[in-house]
Amino acid sequence: MNVIGFILSMVISGAILGALGRLAIPGPNPMSIGLTILVGIGGAFLGGIVGALLGASGIIVVILQVIGAAGIVYFMQRRGGVRAF
Repeated sequence: MNVIGFILSMVISGAILGALGRLAIPGPNPMSIGLTILVGIGGAFLGGIVGALLGASGIIVVILQVIGAAGIVYFMQRRGGVRAF
């Protein structure tokens, strides 16, 4: 896979996972699309690490990634709001 393909796949998967993470947490989540993508990439990273430690694969890792993104959104809300950049 080339570099542009890798970056594009990270942005698309980050947007999807970030959006799913935002949907999992009730209440308003006023963040930009850029922040949503970063939350999704962070959730993918956290879920991937947990999945690797558990020896999980497939849909279980995707579920863990969404949970990771939701956790990031939750902690951002608890911190006192989300600042869009």
